[in-house]
Amino acid sequence: MAGPEVFLPNAREVLDRKIALARSYGFTPVSPGDLTVPETETRHQRGLAISAINESLMTSADLIIANLTPFRGVSADVGTVFELGFMCARGCPAFAFSNCSQNHFERVSDLYGGNVHLGPDGRHRGPDGMALENFDMTENLMLDGGIAVRSGAIMTRRVAPDQLFLDLTAFEDCLRLAAERLLKPAIRL
Repeated sequence: MAGPEVFLPNAREVLDRKIALARSYGFTPVSPGDLTVPETETRHQRGLAISAINESLMTSADLIIANLTPFRGVSADVGTVFELGFMCARGCPAFAFSNCSQNHFERVSDLYGGNVHLGPDGRHRGPDGMALENFDMTENLMLDGGIAVRSGAIMTRRVAPDQLFLDLTAFEDCLRLAAERLLKPAIRL
C-alpha cells in the first residue's frame, strides 16, 4: 500500500483501517507505516534509512495499490509515484485509486484558471506556453499506462475535501478488483 496517508495526524489509524480491509480481501499487506526507523545522527541519514526500509518493503511485495489522490498540488504524491514506478519496473500487478474524480487535464487546466488554449501545433497550452497532457487519464500518462499494461485499474471517487485522505471507498473498490483478478481460484475441468 502506498500513499500520502503517512503524513496525516492520525496516520496509524488510517493505515490500520487500510490494513484490516486488505486482510479482509485475502491480502497480506505491507505499508510504509509498518517500518521501524533506526536512530540516526542526522535528519539526512534518517531520510535515507526510511527510503531503504521502504524499498525493502516494496521488494517484499507482490503488487501495489497506490493512492494517487492529488497531494500538495495537482498530481499524486511524488513518493507514491516513485513507489508505483518501482513496482511497475519489477513487473508487479499495479492498481491505484484517487478520491478526486477530475482527470489530470482538468486539474492542470484549473491550475491555470482555465486559461488554456490550442496552440498552432494542435496541443493544449497554458499561459506559460507549456503543453498539457490531454489523454483523458487520471494522472500522468506514464502512471495510467504503467497500471494498464499490468492489467490493473485506477478507481476514482469524488469525496468531500475534508475526506480526501480518509475515505477508503475507492481503496476498497481497488481491493475488490485486485482480489477478483489475482486471487480468483482457478476453475478446473
